[in-house]
Amino acid sequence: MPRDALMPASGKFHMKFVQMADFKNLEVFKKAYALSLETHRAATKIRGAEYLSLKSQMIRAANSIPANIVEGRGQKSQKEFARYIGIAINSASELEFHLMLANDLGVLTRTAHESLLSRLIQVRMMLSGLRNAVRGDLPKPLEENRKRRGEKDEKP
Repeated sequence: MPRDALMPASGKFHMKFVQMADFKNLEVFKKAYALSLETHRAATKIRGAEYLSLKSQMIRAANSIPANIVEGRGQKSQKEFARYIGIAINSASELEFHLMLANDLGVLTRTAHESLLSRLIQVRMMLSGLRNAVRGDLPKPLEENRKRRGEKDEKP
């Protein structure tokens, strides 16, 4: 099976079956893993017993994103893979909340917050695109959208 799960072709993505070990070749996995590492580093710098739960939740949510990509990649159906990607997206949303809270409490530097949030948004967008590709929810060509809305094609 091919090494890349998604291969760009004319701005579209085409799913191909891949082996579980190929999760390391997915760009979204690489970026989610980097986000997980950066979140762990930032969370371990937070001091104070009252923030132990927040630190733990940040790390758990961040680790859950790439972990669900890996677990989903090992599933036997595209439907199950899409379900795990959805769980990863939910974990990304949870991490966004924890980052917002840490920022508002003043326990996360502005630089760390901005960097983590930027990476998080990119990962969540990539996950959403991957889930759409896995489910076959790719955008329809312009002509099909116009026909569906009852619009007529304009001829020059």
